[in-house]
Amino acid sequence: ELNFTYNYTEFIVNPETQPCDAFSLPDAVTVLVCTFYVIIFLLAIPGNLIVGLVLGLNKQSLPPSDLYLLHLAVADLLLAVTLPFWAVSVTQGWVFGDTMCKIITILQELSFYSSILFLTCISVDRYMVIVRAMDARRANRQLVSWGVCAAVWAVGVFLSLPGLFNSSFSSGNSSHTVCTERYDPSSADEWRLATRVLRHALGFVIPLAVMLPCYGVTIQRLLHIRGGFQRQRAMRVIVVVVAAFLLCWTPYHIAVMTDSFFRAKIVPYKCPARMAVDRAMFATQSLGLLHSCVNPVLYAFVGEKFRRRLQQIMRKIGILERASVTRTSRSSLSSEITSTFM
Repeated sequence: ELNFTYNYTEFIVNPETQPCDAFSLPDAVTVLVCTFYVIIFLLAIPGNLIVGLVLGLNKQSLPPSDLYLLHLAVADLLLAVTLPFWAVSVTQGWVFGDTMCKIITILQELSFYSSILFLTCISVDRYMVIVRAMDARRANRQLVSWGVCAAVWAVGVFLSLPGLFNSSFSSGNSSHTVCTERYDPSSADEWRLATRVLRHALGFVIPLAVMLPCYGVTIQRLLHIRGGFQRQRAMRVIVVVVAAFLLCWTPYHIAVMTDSFFRAKIVPYKCPARMAVDRAMFATQSLGLLHSCVNPVLYAFVGEKFRRRLQQIMRKIGILERASVTRTSRSSLSSEITSTFM
C-alpha cells in the first residue's frame, strides 16, 4: 500500500474561476415588481381593447397606417396577457409548468418583434404618402397593407421560435423554479449568441435603421411645405409612438448586448459587473413590459381624431349624452396626407 500525504496549505482559490452568486431580489422589491406588472395589465387590456374598438368599428376601410396601428394594439394585448404569469413568477417562482413557460415566452417575443415591425411599416407608409405621393397613388396600398400585416405576423412567429429553448427548472442557487432559456451545455454559448444577434439585428437595429431615415426625410418634407407639419397631425402621434417604443426597449437591448459581450468574453468582467448587468436586464425588461399600456394613453392625449371617434361610440352606446349640435370636419377625408386616424 502506498500512503500519500498532500499539503493543502499552499492552495489558493482563484476568485476569477469561481461562479458568481445567483441574482436575487429582496422581498419588498419582488412585491413592488409584482404590483407593477398587475397595474400594467389592468391598464393595457382595456386600453388596447378600446383602441381596437375605435379602429375596428370604423365604417370606412382603414388606411394602411391605421391598419398597422390596429395590429400594433393586438401585439400590445399579447404582451399584456403574459404579465400575470410574470407577476406570479417574480414572487412564487414559475409554477405553471414547462409548456406554459414556452408559450408565454413565445407570446412575449412575438409581441416584441411584431410591435417594432409594425412601427417600421408605419414609417415606410408615411414616407410613401408624403414624400413619394405619386408612387403611393399608383400602388394598391389597401391590398398591399393586408399582405404586409400577414408577413409581419409570419416573421414575428419565426423570430419568436427560440422561445422553444425556454424551460422551467429549479435553479441550483435558489429554491424557486425559473422559466428561462436552457441550452445544451456543449453548445450553449453559440446558441445564445446566435439568438441574441438575431434578436438585436431583426428586432431592433435594422427596423431602427429604416425608421429613422424615413421619418427624417418625411419631417424634412413637411417642414418645407407651408403649414405641412400642422396639417399632418398624425405624424405627431406616430413619432411619439415610435419614441415611446424606443424609450421602453432601448435600455433592455443595451443591457442584453452587454450581457452578450460578457458571455462571449469579448469584454472581461468580474462578479460585481456580472451582478450589475443581471439587475439591469431585469429592470429594463420591466420597463419594456410597460410599453404594452403606453400607446392607448398616447392616443388619448395626443390624437384628436381618436378622441372624437371614441366619443361618438360612447354616445351610440349611451355612455355619453348626445351632443345637441354636431360639427362636421372641414378636412377632406379623401386625402391621407391631411387626414389620418390621429
